[in-house]
Amino acid sequence: MPAKSLKSKVKYRISRARGTVFTPKDFLDLSDRDQVGRVLRQQVFAGEPIKFDQGLYAKSKRSKLTGKIIPVKPLPELAKEALTEKLKIKIVPRSETEAYNSGKSTQIPTGRVIAVNGRVPQNGF
Repeated sequence: MPAKSLKSKVKYRISRARGTVFTPKDFLDLSDRDQVGRVLRQQVFAGEPIKFDQGLYAKSKRSKLTGKIIPVKPLPELAKEALTEKLKIKIVPRSETEAYNSGKSTQIPTGRVIAVNGRVPQNGF
């Protein structure tokens, strides 16, 4: 039986993973960083996974409406998963969300801003 290529190993790992967000570090046990980066770029070009930030990739699917490749989850959910699971940064409720939930405000928060304690590293990967 022929050895599996790095491309097929990465694709298999993405398809079997429970999470949605990936970094190149998730595949470094398969090969070195340059080869993993090359394979991820090739697969992004092919449509699986999708790159949504520097060093962050997400599972993707084809949109039923437009036929374009889109992430399987909305961007705010991907960002929260990346922050909590990949960067180990604690997310805190925003003051606007707390005001709405406690009844102090009738303004519904958009959910576009994610609050964290401390700083988020610029190049965490």
